[in-house]
Amino acid sequence: MKRTPEISVVMGVYNGEKELAESVESILTQRDADFEFIIVNDGSTDRSAEMLDEFAARDNRVRVIHQQNTGLTRALVRGCGEARGEFIARQDSDDISLPERLSLQAALLRDNADIAFVSSWADWIGPKGELLFVQKVEDDAETATKNLLSDKQGPAAHGSVMFRKKSYDACGGYRPPFYFAQDVDLWLRLGYVGQLSYVQQSLYQYRVSFSSISGTRGGLQSEYDRLAHACHQVRLAGEDEAELLAEATALRSTKRPASASTETGNPAYFIGRCLLARGDKRASGYLWMAIRNNPWHGRAWTSLIQSKFSAGKRSRT
Repeated sequence: MKRTPEISVVMGVYNGEKELAESVESILTQRDADFEFIIVNDGSTDRSAEMLDEFAARDNRVRVIHQQNTGLTRALVRGCGEARGEFIARQDSDDISLPERLSLQAALLRDNADIAFVSSWADWIGPKGELLFVQKVEDDAETATKNLLSDKQGPAAHGSVMFRKKSYDACGGYRPPFYFAQDVDLWLRLGYVGQLSYVQQSLYQYRVSFSSISGTRGGLQSEYDRLAHACHQVRLAGEDEAELLAEATALRSTKRPASASTETGNPAYFIGRCLLARGDKRASGYLWMAIRNNPWHGRAWTSLIQSKFSAGKRSRT
């Protein structure tokens, strides 16, 4: 009989070979954590499948499931369905968990029966690992749960969360109609069966990339987010979600994909602005990238001028 681990880490992967090794290693090098690592290869066409099989061959904590592409939500449904641990930790395939993440989050759940899921502070990093900013939540569990359910303030990153498997099952788990914003929909339902709490330190690095959903499908993701919160309001009123779930199911086929300029321009501007706020000279490179993809990006031009002024000021001091 196989030993049951305390934690099941669940990751979905689709064509993630660029950052995959660093992300997987960040879990395999966790300190003082008893875990299995379930990775669902969601029909990747790059080297992801081969890389995952190599990890599984050398580390028996890794279990790889290969399937045809169904999207992240269904991949997570399958991965969580295979989980044997008392706790399920999410990990995204381009992000990084810092070494004590699993042990500290599991301890918080272990010591507080009222808490259904936990997160932590998160470092937002750029494509090359540049620190953009640190997102902190300093609330206690009661306040954090209230802010989630009433004020749309949830964890910084999907992959930063760990939840009780029994809480996940009790609230219905991930729901396939939410192709994007499946995290928000789950968190709002977890908030009904228990509290949300945060480890008060940075344990997760969320990577902002040009291929991220928020960059390439930001408008569509916002629509799913709206529907997740609309479902929340319907549940509060004791009404039926069926119509909203049907809308979410149909949503993906009614929206056109983002244009190429949008895919690279918006994340580049966001990264450039964050680096500029930190006085990082690499800001100008990202701002130029945003302008090349959208020459009429007025805010990018303004920020670029500001970056050049700041660089000149630094050189004179």
